[in-house]
Amino acid sequence: SQKAFGAMIMLWHILMFLYKKEVKEMAVIYVALIIKGKRTFASVPEALKETVRAMLKDLDLESLIVE
Repeated sequence: SQKAFGAMIMLWHILMFLYKKEVKEMAVIYVALIIKGKRTFASVPEALKETVRAMLKDLDLESLIVE
């Protein structure tokens, strides 16, 4: 039914919002670990690399982006 479809769409949007929030939070953690020297950019999971790359560039830390 259309009501069930609408509920599924709403649930999908909520899940995507939570996923994006979780990805950003994890990216912040990886950036902090990279800055402290506890992790390298190469160790960042593929799903987070673009976000971590952008954050490091925003911090003028491109030198830490080494594959």
